[in-house]
Amino acid sequence: MVDQELLDILVCPENKTAVKPVGADVLDKINGAIKAGRLKNRAGAKIEETIDAGLLRQDGKFLYPVRDDIPIMLMDEAIPMDQV
Repeated sequence: MVDQELLDILVCPENKTAVKPVGADVLDKINGAIKAGRLKNRAGAKIEETIDAGLLRQDGKFLYPVRDDIPIMLMDEAIPMDQV
């Protein structure tokens, strides 16, 4: 889980809006899509590794993966939520 102090300062690198953790239901859908081989990141690369958590951009369009308690706040690594 991402530390609350870190969550308080993290923003989307593209538009500087807030991000918030997603619930287990969304995480299950994302990891299911990854396991099914049908999820790509914003750069178009197939995502093969499941994620531990995710930070959803305020507008709900992109999710930034969290792996080993480290938020991956790179635009190319973001997961477009219209795939889920």
